[in-house]
Amino acid sequence: MKIEVPKEQIIYGKILSYGSKISILAMAIVFAVYISGVLPHYVDFEKVVELWGKNHHTFVEETGVPKGWEWVGLIGYADYLNLLLLAILAFLTIVCYIAILPVFAVKKDWVYLTITLIEIVVLLLAASGLITTGH
Repeated sequence: MKIEVPKEQIIYGKILSYGSKISILAMAIVFAVYISGVLPHYVDFEKVVELWGKNHHTFVEETGVPKGWEWVGLIGYADYLNLLLLAILAFLTIVCYIAILPVFAVKKDWVYLTITLIEIVVLLLAASGLITTGH
C-alpha cells in the first residue's frame, strides 16, 4: 500500500527539519564563540553563575539586561547573538506556516488557509509582546 503524504506536510517538514538543524548548528558555533571570548559578552560569566538559580526579575534587576525586544540592539554581544539564533529557531513554525499558505490556496482549501492565517497572527502577536499577562 502506498501512502501519499500531502504536499503541505512535505513542505512544512522540510523547512522545519533543515531550519532546525541549521539553527542548532549555528547556535553551537556561536556558543563556542561566546565561551571562547572571541566576541564580548554583555553579562559576565561570574554574574551568570551567581544568578543561575535566581528568578527572572532578580536576573534582570542585577544585570541590567533589557526587557522585551530591546535585546535585539545587543546582538553584537555573543550572549545576545545566541539569543537571536534561538529566536530564529522559535520563528521556524511561522516560516513553515507561511510556506504552506500557497498550497492551501491552490487547493482552494479555505478552511485550512484560514486556520493557518489565524495561527500566524496569533504566534506573531504572542512573540511581539503586545499581549501580556499580569506578571
